[in-house]
Amino acid sequence: MQEVIVTSSRQIDKSYLYNFLEPWLGLGLLTSTGNKWHARRKMLTPTFHFTILENFLDVMNKQANILVNKLDRHVNQEAFNCFSYITLCALDIICETAMGKNINAQSHEDSEYVRAVYRMSDILLRRIKMPWLWPDRIFLMFKDGKEHKRSLMILHNFTKNVIAERANEMKREEENPTDHQGTASSKNKRRAFLDLLLNVTDDQGNKLSHDDIREEVDTFMFEGHDTTAAAMNWALYLLGSYPEVQREVHKELEEVFGRSDRPATLEDLKKLKYLECVVKETLRLFPSVPLFSRHLNDDCEIAGHRIVKGSEVIIFTYALHRDPRFFPDPEEFKPERFFPENSQGRHPYAYVPFSAGPRNCIGQKFAMMEEKTILSCILRHFWVECNQKREELGLAGDLILRPTNGIWIKLKRRHTNES
Repeated sequence: MQEVIVTSSRQIDKSYLYNFLEPWLGLGLLTSTGNKWHARRKMLTPTFHFTILENFLDVMNKQANILVNKLDRHVNQEAFNCFSYITLCALDIICETAMGKNINAQSHEDSEYVRAVYRMSDILLRRIKMPWLWPDRIFLMFKDGKEHKRSLMILHNFTKNVIAERANEMKREEENPTDHQGTASSKNKRRAFLDLLLNVTDDQGNKLSHDDIREEVDTFMFEGHDTTAAAMNWALYLLGSYPEVQREVHKELEEVFGRSDRPATLEDLKKLKYLECVVKETLRLFPSVPLFSRHLNDDCEIAGHRIVKGSEVIIFTYALHRDPRFFPDPEEFKPERFFPENSQGRHPYAYVPFSAGPRNCIGQKFAMMEEKTILSCILRHFWVECNQKREELGLAGDLILRPTNGIWIKLKRRHTNES
């Protein structure tokens, strides 16, 4: 069924509910459609090329080490909720890679920008669930509407200032190249998507305006931290619940890194094949985006039923990934499902954690790279235990699949607790 929708180059319009994201994200890659989406996707695809992503690895390693130092205080202590630790780390990574700006969210959780990102996500979710708040005029009369307006101003001003600042810097570097060659700031600054967006051009040689760039940077910020953070949290929950799988991961980490704590390289990440299967199986059981929806531009036929133009179609990834025809014992955590020999012949649309077809997630390589980097760093230092049962998680299929009750884990130092 989902194949009819996701493979179509016509059915690319997002559902009506995505309209609520427009005040924040404008008409960027997530929310735009038609010619604008096609042109923007074509322009942005090269910025996610692997050789460019490699530049972000040192940011990921640096933030992973900060996270490990924060987690260290929980070694041999009571179980604690790791969800916000991982989320703040992911937020730092996306800020530095998308904007070239270090907001130190892991050290300063009360930063105005960090608070605005969280408030905005909460308000959007509440509004989507309350149809009486859908009309703008009514929404703005309520406390949430006023809060939405305030948060929007903080988010947009922050991004606009970063873009203007970086554009001026690049202009100065072009005018006086000798002043900036080899300086530490110019080397570090080259690592952001923002720099690439400031230089990217379309088929006619036109550059993106600052407003266009803000739409895309805000979209990266929205899409690029919550999703990866959720995936990493779910992976820790599952590894803590399945010690035999965690032992296999540790075995692979020993083979690749020995007992050193050096930063991970791209070559290391390529060798972490079992860890990659762990991430894939995590995203099967707990897809970061549990459902996505489309607005039909044409009539279409799904499973022998005619669905008329104008309908809203929801693809429920969470349920799709539990189809026993493709995943026997669907509730069991079995990373070996994704070994190459076990994946052969599986329907290509039975597993779509990053959507599929023309509107698949442009950042999926970035996400996999970040998840493997952070998880490998945590697991090289700690043994994770988790006693939460599935029914105690309090699953919430919001914009992102979250555990309402958090992910509660215990940590022990590695090399002292492995059997």
